[in-house]
Amino acid sequence: MAEIIQRDGTWAFDGSTVRITPGLHRSVPLFRQTYGEISVPLEAVSGVVLEPERKRGRLRLRLREGADPLLQATGGRLPDAADPYRLAVEADRTGVAEYVAEEIRRALLLDQVPKEPAKAYLLPGPPVPVSVRSSDGTVSFDGTRVRIDWADTSERVKRATGPRIIDLGDLVQVEWLPNSGHEDGFLRFVTRETVFSKLPPEKDPYALDLWGSVRRDLLTALVATAVTARLPHPSTRTAAGHPEAGQLGPRPAPAVPPAADHHDVLLRRLRELGELHRDGVLTDEEFARTKAVVLRGF
Repeated sequence: MAEIIQRDGTWAFDGSTVRITPGLHRSVPLFRQTYGEISVPLEAVSGVVLEPERKRGRLRLRLREGADPLLQATGGRLPDAADPYRLAVEADRTGVAEYVAEEIRRALLLDQVPKEPAKAYLLPGPPVPVSVRSSDGTVSFDGTRVRIDWADTSERVKRATGPRIIDLGDLVQVEWLPNSGHEDGFLRFVTRETVFSKLPPEKDPYALDLWGSVRRDLLTALVATAVTARLPHPSTRTAAGHPEAGQLGPRPAPAVPPAADHHDVLLRRLRELGELHRDGVLTDEEFARTKAVVLRGF
């Protein structure tokens, strides 16, 4: 057993699995503590490095492309401190860190673990049901359906449509961008009908606009990962001529409906907005602004 215990967490390697446990110190981000322990099978690992820094080092576990739904969902956009595959190492423990890294490298060599992209997820992602309250509302996933309940501060056009319920079978992919504190983020559920939608997150009834607490909004990655883990693997839905999505690479191109279907979706959206306007739910200004956004999609 090769093991290193640090304030940020613990890595333990038994020859077949890297067990990553987050630390309990208050400096450990809420996301890492909430995501909990991760058991990474050796077959999901592509490499490990110890990156030296001035006062400390950093262990970094690299996973094979397509092996982990968390990396697939977040696209490598998790802040460094929240990334469970990075461990800050104190200067006096770099020797232990190098030993752990060497043991993992040796096992990769002995087991001849391939470096090619995985054809299926090798990690399960977070368990369901999972529910997260964000700045734009509460998003929940029970394994078969996504539900969004809007907050009182959500745009009126969203609140007017009521809770949004999306069946897993209707989803094409999940798009996630973290709230950085300087720029808003979003969690968008792309369906076959909305794949061409050009609505901004604050007005898109299939998206959560992340603008509040960075610490809390980051938890939406839990839902994004849980849903991604249950969607078809990228290797089965990558369009010809498009590279497969990787740990830090581009997202796979979603299957898109014909242009005629796209226009039908936009026309239905315009009718919905018209009904909300006639019912007095949307003001003239809100209706005109949202209508203009939809019309740009034609």
